[in-house]
Amino acid sequence: MGLVYNVYLNSNHRIHGCKNCKTHLATDEDVVSRSFRGQHGKAFLFESVVNIDTGDATERNMTTGRHVVRDIFCKQCRHLVGWKYEKAFEASEKYKEGKFILEAELLIQVH
Repeated sequence: MGLVYNVYLNSNHRIHGCKNCKTHLATDEDVVSRSFRGQHGKAFLFESVVNIDTGDATERNMTTGRHVVRDIFCKQCRHLVGWKYEKAFEASEKYKEGKFILEAELLIQVH
């Protein structure tokens, strides 16, 4: 196993990081919506996220319908930070496909 190289985000906007190890994950520039809920409460929908690994795809019934999602983990410390939407079965939910949910309780503001 080789070294883990992380992406360092350089932005004038707020940078969200892993609460456990402070590895950069996303910036406020990539927030699509702040009105989501996760298992731990408030969550954000992001267009893109860095420094993550994904779990296996699984089908879940959520409050907005059935989705295929993958849990996402901090690449540095392997802590769960949210999930990625792979597929939405409802037409009104298709905009979520390919986007990421990061749970506020699992994040820390790095900058």
